[in-house]
Amino acid sequence: MQAFVETIKAWQLHPVVDHFTVALIVVSILVDLVASLFPTRTWMRLMALTLMILGTAAAWGSNVTGGWEAGRVWENVNGPAMIVLKRHAWLGDKLPWVFLVLAVWRIGVQFTLFLDRARPIYMLVALIAGGLIIYQGSLGGRLVYEYGVGTALQPQAVTTESPEASPTATPAEPSPIPTVFNPNATPTPEVTASQAPSESPTPEASPSPTDSPSASTATPESSPSEEASPGATPTPKNL
Repeated sequence: MQAFVETIKAWQLHPVVDHFTVALIVVSILVDLVASLFPTRTWMRLMALTLMILGTAAAWGSNVTGGWEAGRVWENVNGPAMIVLKRHAWLGDKLPWVFLVLAVWRIGVQFTLFLDRARPIYMLVALIAGGLIIYQGSLGGRLVYEYGVGTALQPQAVTTESPEASPTATPAEPSPIPTVFNPNATPTPEVTASQAPSESPTPEASPSPTDSPSASTATPESSPSEEASPGATPTPKNL
């Protein structure tokens, strides 16, 4: 049963039921006014009675679905919208009882002669109650179209207050990033630049060492030959 109720809540039937409530009750009162001008038109009075009973049932449906919607949006509403919401909710709690009394009264007017004499008083009370249900509907329209209660505009109104904390958080997040990565990135070009010059002199010195080792290697090799030549020169002298 709870799963079924949650499914019904997800459908957000409150606006749908509200439209039926206002339409049924207002049409019932208007038909009853026309039927007062034509007392012999009994079918019109019966139609007005039927519409009042259906409108009363719809009013209780609006009360239940309105409680579901209030539980969903109440915490996110503040300021002038909260004043309108409280007035709308107060009427939503009281008017179903008013229309329940009117429906029972209308049944008595239709089927009892005693209450039929009080028909003008019933019509006056019904007109006042009809004006109140229209006023409550206008309050609901203000909540939706002016303040965005229950729509996608409401989270935007809530998030606009949070930027006070977001700027403080945003500088804190980027600040560690440059301090960590910039030092690591700056030495890298220095190392690459230091390696570039170190490699550049190497090719310039490379040709000279290549020749110098050959010469140096030749000189030690020639020096022993010279040491051996003096040993050969004395022998011709002895001869």
